[in-house]
Amino acid sequence: MSARSVSEATFQAEVLDSEKPVLVDFWAEWCGPCRMVSPILDQIAAENTDKLDIVKVNVDENPQLAAQFQITSIPAMKVFKAGEVAKTIIGAKPKAALEADLAAFL
Repeated sequence: MSARSVSEATFQAEVLDSEKPVLVDFWAEWCGPCRMVSPILDQIAAENTDKLDIVKVNVDENPQLAAQFQITSIPAMKVFKAGEVAKTIIGAKPKAALEADLAAFL
């Protein structure tokens, strides 16, 4: 299972109202590090479907969300729990480092 895309229209239902934690990957098509981290997030999503949802927000297509959550550099990942930001991760990292950052949610 790979991370699915969400937009400004679906963000409330998919992320803020979710019963389990949701990692939101803020990315853009032109961002090399974003493309590097994407398959790693897909792996983590596939291995932890029962504990954590992972979704993607394209910052070029959803500038309001990028502004709302103060995304100034990408890739930026935010974990939402009960509608609030519980953790922020900035930059591309190897799988082990991302899993360590996400340990509280996995």
